[in-house]
Amino acid sequence: MNEIRMLIGGEQASSSSGRTFERRNPLDGGIATRAPAATAQDAVSAVEAAAKAFPGWSAIGPSARRELLLKAAHALEARTTQFVEAMARETGAGAPWAGFNVHLAAGMLQEAAAITTQINGEIIPSDVPGSLAMGVRTPAGVVLGIAPWNAPVILAVRAIATPLACGNTVVLKGSELCPATHGLIIEALQDAGLPPGVVNFVTNAPADAAEVVECMVAHPAVRRVNFTGSTKVGRLIAQTCAKYLKPAILELGGKAPFVVLEDADLDAAVGAAIFGCFANSGQICMSTERLIVDERVADLFVEKLAARAQSLPLGDPREGPVVLGSVVDMSTVERCNALIDDAIARGAKLVCGGKAETTLMAATVLDHVTSEMRIYHEESFGPVKPVVRVADAEAALSCANDNPYGLSAAVFGSDIARTFQFAQRVESGICHINGPTVHDEAQMPFGGVKDSGYGRFGGKAGIDAFTELRWITVQTLPRAYPF
Repeated sequence: MNEIRMLIGGEQASSSSGRTFERRNPLDGGIATRAPAATAQDAVSAVEAAAKAFPGWSAIGPSARRELLLKAAHALEARTTQFVEAMARETGAGAPWAGFNVHLAAGMLQEAAAITTQINGEIIPSDVPGSLAMGVRTPAGVVLGIAPWNAPVILAVRAIATPLACGNTVVLKGSELCPATHGLIIEALQDAGLPPGVVNFVTNAPADAAEVVECMVAHPAVRRVNFTGSTKVGRLIAQTCAKYLKPAILELGGKAPFVVLEDADLDAAVGAAIFGCFANSGQICMSTERLIVDERVADLFVEKLAARAQSLPLGDPREGPVVLGSVVDMSTVERCNALIDDAIARGAKLVCGGKAETTLMAATVLDHVTSEMRIYHEESFGPVKPVVRVADAEAALSCANDNPYGLSAAVFGSDIARTFQFAQRVESGICHINGPTVHDEAQMPFGGVKDSGYGRFGGKAGIDAFTELRWITVQTLPRAYPF
């Protein structure tokens, strides 16, 4: 069992109430982590510590911020073994997924370091003689980051790195499902030598989440909120931010379509589909959720897909490397089992895998799925994947867009001009041609449309999100006034 503490103003902290909460391992129910159950006052203290540190941090030059962020990237990678162990205990994730999390998160810190000198504005022509008019980007203030459990290192670092590069200070609200994993990120940042209060960390019991979040969003010092998680919770965050007029970046749920056209390279498509469907047991916002396949190649595609899916290693991630570890809890198992039952009852064919009795869930493929089935519409967020057969490219496009979500998508075909035109018509924030739906790079504009949220993380889009654009003028010549 791992016992952790919060970080407020550079000091480790317990809850002012003395209360703690427990995160249990999803496989055996043993206590994985015991963490402080923050009160509203603890959360306010974290915001006030960030506000106190903001003037000094925002005044630090870009090279100094770059140096600290690069040190943080190295410190993060140095803790890879600890991250692998913590993720296996708290969320059941396999070592390959945990290692990938650390690698990409370190890259995000390096990319953030690179953009410290890229935060620039522009000179704007003015009709006033002698007026030097500028659009200037300045740090926003305190940024509240709320990160989930499923890609815990990537998504928590994403909530921190670009805001810091832009001169903001941060409060990270850790996930109730992986507080130790998120705590290791904070430890790495402290190892790098960030000044006290620049990054703060609070953890809360699940029952206290709404109160803790609202008191921070309401605080005048908080100027930006970024949240990654479910659409259901994202709507609540959006409502709270609207109440207090706080700009928000929301990256929410997905139902990513993976389209296989009749001229696709099927081996390449199957490789990408296996990765997109089953990385982290399908518990990624970008996970392939609908395999939309031209009926002319569907038989062969499904045959190849099933053969690969059945070969994926499944087991307890604490006992050795696996592709499919434990899913996060039994509610995932129950949801996926219900989707399987419903699909089969309505005529789908179970190709491989099937219902599970524990959180070790095998890779499962359902063929001949139709719009009458729940899994056609609902996010499984697990290793259960539907194949929808369609007549042609236009039917594939209609199916791809037949969903309220719009985060990631993919289309496979050999005619690049045709697939590019197809990709432009897909209603998603991200679309990959001949690549998997699961893909992220720190410099790319990452985010969704429709019920998958709004705003963008990454690169120049991240600079826009976490700075204020101000109009500043300098009058260089005498100015005439009408009265």
